[in-house]
Amino acid sequence: MFHKTDKFLTIGFSICLLFLFSCNQGGRNQTDRVSGPDSLKNVLQALNADIDKNPSNPGLFHTRSLFFLHENHFDNALKDINKAISLDPGNANYYITLSDIYLIQGQTTNCNEALVKAISVDQKNNDAVVKMAKLYLIIKDYPRMFDYVKRALALNAVNPKAYYFRSIALLEKGDTSLAVNDLMKAVDQDQQFYEAYIQLGELFSIRKNPMAADYLKNALALQPQSREALYMLGMFYQETQQYDKAIAAYQRLQKTDTSFRNAPYNIGYINLVYLKNFPLAIRYFTEAIRKDPAYFEAYFNRGFAEELMGDYQKSYEDYKKTLKIKINFEKAIEGLNRLDKLNIKQ
Repeated sequence: MFHKTDKFLTIGFSICLLFLFSCNQGGRNQTDRVSGPDSLKNVLQALNADIDKNPSNPGLFHTRSLFFLHENHFDNALKDINKAISLDPGNANYYITLSDIYLIQGQTTNCNEALVKAISVDQKNNDAVVKMAKLYLIIKDYPRMFDYVKRALALNAVNPKAYYFRSIALLEKGDTSLAVNDLMKAVDQDQQFYEAYIQLGELFSIRKNPMAADYLKNALALQPQSREALYMLGMFYQETQQYDKAIAAYQRLQKTDTSFRNAPYNIGYINLVYLKNFPLAIRYFTEAIRKDPAYFEAYFNRGFAEELMGDYQKSYEDYKKTLKIKINFEKAIEGLNRLDKLNIKQ
């Protein structure tokens, strides 16, 4: 009689993580240490002043290009990196930054050309080889992707990103077991690898393996306000009947992301379906509706909880609201039919 809880996360999530590695090669740049418009403006002013004093220094143009890339000012980023390359065409890292600019704009052919140039300048540049593997993963050329991972691991056995990208390719090809092995190697080599912890948490959650919670907690230790990690942890606890822990995870998520509708909805769902606490279910469905007035599932489940409590007038109204948003929603129609038999009208 009720709609399922929202799961929200897993579809397409893995490939989205690939783009998190586009912008920085080897250490943090100045923009990683500042926040807010005033700080960013000060950084840019300092870079401009340095370039005015040293207009033949390619490293300064490279740094400013990274700044513009960080701020999604792609035309300026492209202009500066091309200037850096013209001043020092033998620096492989400049071509890597060029490839990042092209990749984040979806220009895979240009990205490939930039990485080919980087590797021709420095065949042992691990970053360029790994990024080439990522590029072929994105365009789903798996043979070349595996070849570049092999090349990267030959250059450096400690290569967590290479293992991570190969794990995603293995997952896309359906080889979960080998993918898990690569993900474990990635986090063993880099214990700050948030994305790999998230992926492991997802895979072990599917198996309902208790290790899922451990991996997701590791991710939360790195990013305590992560919506993905908190929601996945709540879902894992919910689907393994650990309802108190699930509710605690969702409540924590409510505090860190006050606009996220799924957290109160799922608390409502747990109280409706498993704990049979209908007043509390109504409270949380109402909260989900406040966050999203078009949330028809929340209207329906609130109506169902009201029906179970015998508050038929409110239930009737919520079923009607559900159908205004989701025309011909079968379960709401069934609810109205039940209430019609009791001669309940709005």
